[in-house]
Amino acid sequence: MSALTVSHEPEQSWDDLVRFWEEMDWPEGSKVEIIEGIITVSPAPAPRHNFIASRIHRRLYSVLSEDWEVYQTMAIAVPSRLGMFIPDVVVAPVDVTLNSESHVPAPLAELVVEVTSKSNARHDRVSKPAAYAAAGIPLYLLVDRWAPGGPTATLYGEPRGDVYRTLSAVKFGEKLRLPAPFDLDLDTGEFPEG
Repeated sequence: MSALTVSHEPEQSWDDLVRFWEEMDWPEGSKVEIIEGIITVSPAPAPRHNFIASRIHRRLYSVLSEDWEVYQTMAIAVPSRLGMFIPDVVVAPVDVTLNSESHVPAPLAELVVEVTSKSNARHDRVSKPAAYAAAGIPLYLLVDRWAPGGPTATLYGEPRGDVYRTLSAVKFGEKLRLPAPFDLDLDTGEFPEG
């Protein structure tokens, strides 16, 4: 099943769009995001997708202090890009997340991880990194199971405007180094392909 988009009125404000996103009765288990001002409803990720997110989550916990938390399915907002995203993994300070009802401002995240799904990989490769960079999130990890030429993991950093610099890119099976504050070698050999 592929993603479904929900149209909205072009003259709607960001606040109206977020209110609609918060108040609508969406299908249970679906992932509902606002991407470039368009509400996108996707089915729950496949088991292999979730396994990769879970492995990354587990590895991050081994190196983080108590001041930081690792989240799956936490909404982060980038109003300047008309985006409300639910990354596969987010690392953010504990105190920030405890003071939020439905979402947190994206600039407060230290790391965002997206694992591509076949039906909407373009968002993870183009729209989301532009928004995450514009928000100033220091690190973006893209685990692209459907990359041309085979599955890859790419770490982006040093955001300027809406563009990241590629810090490291590996094929599945190789190790990818996450810099401070993580100082972690992520073994992509643990990730299933396809």
